[in-house]
Amino acid sequence: MTGIDIFWFFLMLTALQPVLRQKMLEAARQRMIAKIEKKRNSRVILLVHRQETMSFLGFPVMRYIDINDSEEVIRAIRMTDDNIPIDIVLHTPGGLVLAALQIARAVKDHKAKVTAIVPHYAMSGGTLIAMSADEIIMDRHAVLGPVDPQLGQYPAASLLRVRKEKSVDKMDDETLIKADMAEKALNQMRKDVTELLEDRFGREKAEKLAETMSQGRWTHDYPISCEEAKSLGLHVNSHMPKEFYQLMNLFPQPVRREPSVEYLPIPKHKDRNSAHPSKIV
Repeated sequence: MTGIDIFWFFLMLTALQPVLRQKMLEAARQRMIAKIEKKRNSRVILLVHRQETMSFLGFPVMRYIDINDSEEVIRAIRMTDDNIPIDIVLHTPGGLVLAALQIARAVKDHKAKVTAIVPHYAMSGGTLIAMSADEIIMDRHAVLGPVDPQLGQYPAASLLRVRKEKSVDKMDDETLIKADMAEKALNQMRKDVTELLEDRFGREKAEKLAETMSQGRWTHDYPISCEEAKSLGLHVNSHMPKEFYQLMNLFPQPVRREPSVEYLPIPKHKDRNSAHPSKIV
């Protein structure tokens, strides 16, 4: 083999390495999903977005819940027998209200138990889907978020507050139109959340939860902890099966030039003769 042949072989191997690595990760995820389904006797559906990391020609591309996601999740739910429980894993910053609401309604309508699994975070539309499940399992440090609608870069609740507190004759037409849209969006979200929760919580409690979660009580990125979610009355617990952590490990962030977090898998300060060495799950 000549030097040129070696060069081209190395070049081809380098080009194929990311593809082969991705295929190996996909195969590992499929094996882990099958393991969880067998252990829990359930159907596992994943809705996982990496908020920061995809890149195209050097520019970051944000991932969020979109119509393609709703089509795929609804198809998976439809393919699941009515008597089979569903575990839906949520790791998302949120996304389109339409898509999240479609998924939430499909989750609510599934006849067997649906459990929302939140290993790290499920904000905005992710929270809407989680609330539609029969039970939410969160890591002790995972978070949910408010489901108040956003109009472009502005919270709908803030736009409506501006209209109420400022004289109408001092507002331009664009602001008035946005405020009108904001009022509609808030009313629609309150109604939708109430309908999603009413069967399990009753009308009065569902309306109270809908008011709290959708009407601008907090900033849109406010982190609702496991304990706070419990205090609000949501069906939440923190008994996270370790297999879901292992599954999330199979969704690595794309490689960057310098890692932002770095540590040794096995800390060197541990006793080497310890009968129970540390493990990363």
